[in-house]
Amino acid sequence: MTEAILSIRDLTKHFGGLAAVENVSLEVKIGELHAIIGPNGAGKTTLINLLSGDLKPSAGAIRFRGDDLTHLAAEKRSRLGIGRSYQKTNIFPSFSALENCRLAAQSRDPRPFNWVRDALSYEGTMQTGQRALDAVGLTDRAQEIALALSHGEQRQLEIAMCLATGPELLLLDEPLAGMGAEESIKMVELIRKLAETHAVLLVEHDMDAVFQLAKVLTVMVDGKILASGSPAEIRANREVQAAYLGIMDDA
Repeated sequence: MTEAILSIRDLTKHFGGLAAVENVSLEVKIGELHAIIGPNGAGKTTLINLLSGDLKPSAGAIRFRGDDLTHLAAEKRSRLGIGRSYQKTNIFPSFSALENCRLAAQSRDPRPFNWVRDALSYEGTMQTGQRALDAVGLTDRAQEIALALSHGEQRQLEIAMCLATGPELLLLDEPLAGMGAEESIKMVELIRKLAETHAVLLVEHDMDAVFQLAKVLTVMVDGKILASGSPAEIRANREVQAAYLGIMDDA
């Protein structure tokens, strides 16, 4: 069996007296897309924020490739190979698509902010940025200003920026949010392709997409894991059906 690249043990986050995430344990492997589902307020985005380093845990442990990252800063986790997308698109709207990806790639350069050197002279980072755009299907939109891209293309661009940093693990927080049917189909196919070569932890409310993509599903309710298993096992779980009414019928 493939060894887990990400391992979480008893991860907990308290906000005052509220336990937003409580004793969550799971594993994510390369080539095995793991989806987190659950009703609003279940703690899914808080979990992603803990894994990316945007929040500090109250307790528990996070290990990536065997190394303890529990208290490591977000930028250091990114440099080790963890990339993430956000619920709200996080791009540089006034820059071209290629410039967005070039900036992401440049952040991996040993001297990313050499003020006396023309940014366009970084041939390697330009090539990395272009490859990232190619990977998400935005080859022909490289010179387009990001603000002029459609919503779906902006979401693709955000993932391209992640790819330009060379991640092994992708944390995708509702990448299909706000998309129409055609854009959703493109994004599902992109995520499916990325999951072949990356470890992917996906938070998503689109159940059709989740059941198309996921090999492992974890259901969260009130900050805790209710159930975890294959899509077939989750469909048949009566506790899940009772707690998350309608999810199985809609999928």
